[in-house]
Amino acid sequence: MTTRLLGRLLSFALFQILGAASGWWFVRHFLPVNAEGLPLVLGGALLASYAWHVLDVALGMRLLRWLGGGNTLRSHIGFGLWGEISDRVRRLMRSRDRAVLQRDGRFQDFLAAMQASPVGVVLLDAELRIEWCNQSAQSHFGLDAKRDVLQHFGNLVRDPGFAAYLVARDFENDVLMPGRSSTLAKPVRLSVHMHPYGEGRTLLLSRDVTAVEQAEAMRRDFVANVSHEIRTPLTVLSGFIETLQSLKLSEPERAHYLQLMAQQAERMQSLVSDLLTLSRLEGSPLPSAQEWIPMAPIFDQCRQEVTELSRVLWGQPQGLEFVIEPGICVAGSAVELHSALLNLIGNAVRYTPEGKNIYVHWQSQSDGGAVLVVRDEGVGIAAEHIPRLTERFYRVDRSRSRDTGGTGLGLAIVKHVTQRHGAELLITSIQGKGSTFTVRFSPMRVRLNAVPSGAA
Repeated sequence: MTTRLLGRLLSFALFQILGAASGWWFVRHFLPVNAEGLPLVLGGALLASYAWHVLDVALGMRLLRWLGGGNTLRSHIGFGLWGEISDRVRRLMRSRDRAVLQRDGRFQDFLAAMQASPVGVVLLDAELRIEWCNQSAQSHFGLDAKRDVLQHFGNLVRDPGFAAYLVARDFENDVLMPGRSSTLAKPVRLSVHMHPYGEGRTLLLSRDVTAVEQAEAMRRDFVANVSHEIRTPLTVLSGFIETLQSLKLSEPERAHYLQLMAQQAERMQSLVSDLLTLSRLEGSPLPSAQEWIPMAPIFDQCRQEVTELSRVLWGQPQGLEFVIEPGICVAGSAVELHSALLNLIGNAVRYTPEGKNIYVHWQSQSDGGAVLVVRDEGVGIAAEHIPRLTERFYRVDRSRSRDTGGTGLGLAIVKHVTQRHGAELLITSIQGKGSTFTVRFSPMRVRLNAVPSGAA
């Protein structure tokens, strides 16, 4: 810039020199020799100064028109100080435009991240009117980003608990409320927390805590059920032990009490065994997809075990029909598959009255998978109970489950094993007519006529 100022002064001086030289040339060629020429020389210098100022003002006006036109990317100001100013302004404007583009890009990335967030975000002004909301918030509260802009949030969300939270203005903690899509069959619970910021504005965050609340409820039920299931046989055992210690019993009476104690001990042992099985399933790695297990021997073993169970429960074997397609192997764990099959068929035996039939079918499918169907002619299950059958300790009839020796964990084990083997468990039932349990194995886990792992 210093060089440009020096050039500006030099150009002004050069114009004056050229004007004076022009006046001196006019005096020498057009006036008498003895004429006074100094006024003409000074006048030429003055005219040259005026011409320089006119040119300078023209360039300045051109710069102003260029700045006022808005198109700062191109300039034709020329040279000199004004040209230097225009070049610097153009560079500054280009730098500003790049910064604006970068800022807009970061802002758009931020908005995209906010839109993708599973946490609902709503920006509210000082009067709690909606300025912006993301897709999760729209889903949580049934909002429309375009329709509901500048609408009062309290007019759109009318839950009594949230309304009291809004009136109290105590935003230290969150408030729980049902989501817009919540129904009795499928409840949705939201955690809503408001955070004041800026000049009276409020940031509202919402999270879907349905799964967390369900898990907490299941944990509470699990602890309560385990305590109850273990306490009952322990109470019975304690009573029998006290009876044996305090009373003089005949040998038949003593044998009877010892048999009852053995039954309670066996019940506790079954419960602990099932709990350990569930713990092992949840904590161990997924079964190998390279170890092929032939299913026919497992079905033969299960047939023997459930036949004996049927004899113990009902005095004689029930009508058990096994239709097993040979040569089907499943990739996974033989122990887990045996546990799932035994629990599934054992449940059918427990809840099918004497004289009714149980059908077990195992066959390949056209897509390369395999399907297991266990159908009974038992008491059946009401439709409202079916979605919860695989929960731990969930039983439709607790007294009947205890009478038949069930622990309430069998179907939970079946669900875990099927999930770990990439299979799907389907349950259909008609109350009073029986139930059907179907397990579908994907083609990735099934081989027909495969050589079992470990075989020569």
